[in-house]
Amino acid sequence: MTWHLQSFQELSNEELYAIVRVRQEVFIIEQNCNYLDADGKDIHSKHLTLKIENLIAAYARIVPPGISYTEVSIGRVLTAKNFRGKKYGIELMHKAITYAEQLYGKSPIRIGAQLYLKSFYESYGFVQQGEYYLEDNIPHIYMLRIIGNK
Repeated sequence: MTWHLQSFQELSNEELYAIVRVRQEVFIIEQNCNYLDADGKDIHSKHLTLKIENLIAAYARIVPPGISYTEVSIGRVLTAKNFRGKKYGIELMHKAITYAEQLYGKSPIRIGAQLYLKSFYESYGFVQQGEYYLEDNIPHIYMLRIIGNK
C-alpha cells in the first residue's frame, strides 16, 4: 500500500493510463455519465494515488488556484470499486487537504461535490455554497473549506 503525489509530467504512460481508466470506470461507466474527462486540468494538477498491489485503490487530483476556481480545488475524488468499504476515501481526503496546504499554503479549498456526499465533505470542514445544480444529470453542490476548518 503506497501513496504517490505526482505532477502530470512525472506520471509514466502506464500510470496516466491507469488513472484515466479508473476515472472512466467510476465516473463514466458506474455513474452512467457521458462527459469529457480530459478537461485540460490534469496537465496543471498534482495527482494523488493510493496503489495496492499495483492497482489504483483511491485517487484525487489537486488543482492549483485559477484553473477550476479562484481557490485551490480537489477533484475527481474516488475509491475504486474493488477497494470500497475499507476507509481509503477518508485517508485520501486527509492527504489531499494536507498536500494542497503544503503546495499552496493554508488557503480556502473549493470543490464541486456530488450532493449525496455533502456530509462526507462537511466532516473535513467544507461548507455548502449556494443551491444544488445538475452536472451530467447528477445533483452537485459547491463547497468551500475555510482556512482553519478541521
